[in-house]
Amino acid sequence: MEIREVLALNLRSLRQAKGLSQEELAHQADIDRTYISALERSVYNASIDVVDRLARVLGVEAAELLRRPQSNSKLDSRDNP
Repeated sequence: MEIREVLALNLRSLRQAKGLSQEELAHQADIDRTYISALERSVYNASIDVVDRLARVLGVEAAELLRRPQSNSKLDSRDNP
């Protein structure tokens, strides 16, 4: 899974868990709503500054937005050291 896909999945999941719409998140992070949408669809690469702003609004560390999902498969662990 590419890092953009990881960010997209984590961003959407954390945003929804906080009960925020894309527009609310965008407003609080001072980012355009269409940019949030594009990030959640893996269209754009986010800068480290944008990742930090999103993380702050979501109440998590920036690394949490970039954390790959854990896999129990040995095959997956060989592909993603």
